[in-house]
Amino acid sequence: MADPTNLVDVEVLASWMDDRGLAGGPIEQLKPVGGGTQNVMVRFRRGGREFVLRRGPRHLRPKSNDALRREIRVLGALADTDVACPRIVAGCEDERVLGGSVFYLMDPVDGFSATVGLPEPHAGDPSLRHQMGLEAVDALTTLAAVDYNAVGLADLGRPDGFLQRQVPRWLSELESYARHEGYPGPEIPRLDEVAEWLQSRVPGTWTPGIVHGDYHLANLMFEPDGPRVAAIVDWEMCTIGDPLLDLGWLLATWPDGSARSAAAGAVGLAAGLPDAGELIDRYAAHSTRDLSEIDWYTVLACFKLGIVLEGTHARACAGKADEATGAFLHSMTLGLFERAQALIEP
Repeated sequence: MADPTNLVDVEVLASWMDDRGLAGGPIEQLKPVGGGTQNVMVRFRRGGREFVLRRGPRHLRPKSNDALRREIRVLGALADTDVACPRIVAGCEDERVLGGSVFYLMDPVDGFSATVGLPEPHAGDPSLRHQMGLEAVDALTTLAAVDYNAVGLADLGRPDGFLQRQVPRWLSELESYARHEGYPGPEIPRLDEVAEWLQSRVPGTWTPGIVHGDYHLANLMFEPDGPRVAAIVDWEMCTIGDPLLDLGWLLATWPDGSARSAAAGAVGLAAGLPDAGELIDRYAAHSTRDLSEIDWYTVLACFKLGIVLEGTHARACAGKADEATGAFLHSMTLGLFERAQALIEP
């Protein structure tokens, strides 16, 4: 995969930072930060201070810049809450500044991705890994408890009809991938069956809140010396809707001992994580939300995430994303729909 550091014009970035009084001097030690398959991150040092720059991918998607503007807004709104998230330093919403992409700077997070590797003491302590799983739920309930009106995010989404819109919205997204030349179409078994099941069982009552939109282990960073979540990352799909979709997302992607657990990397292959039932019980202990339809939310998460990942496969077919990554994510899409089917079968 191409080095993303060449997506950052250091002279332009330095000038932009100077205009905002941000740590003068040369930009040094520029290096990529791994972990994502969509937007890219680059870490650097300037004026004795470390920064992480986040911007869109080399081949910008139609909504890349809008998603980054959303992240800038959400991270700013959550800065004074108890939610574990990166601290944004400054954002540039004008895509003309840096090669067509919106970008922002944030402080580096003092933590690690458990899907990339497990340091000590986490690697050698199953009970610590078990607590990490519970802390992933705790971080989620903290987010779901935030008053989105009070933090200025009332117009971030449209909660009315949120659940009813999900299946049509994502089927439309899937259809839009036909624009990518070379994409053979969504070869996803029983796609229509899953869609019809979801549409016929939409929960009637729920309480709106902030939805991260992509809540799984790869988007969590854990503290280096304990089980707590240091930061939830990748906020580009955040909206106002039903926060139980985030719990469904976590369950849909949770390592279950099958071959799919390898997708969660190091922590997915290690023993000790709580099972799905424990995650649900932990959420119930910290929330008043009704979890009686949690299987529906999990199936919706499989459906939606599968379609999101298929987008990278479509882009890869058109030469706009890494071919191996596209193939891997397509296999994950198929696995997610298999998991959905297992949940809806009597």
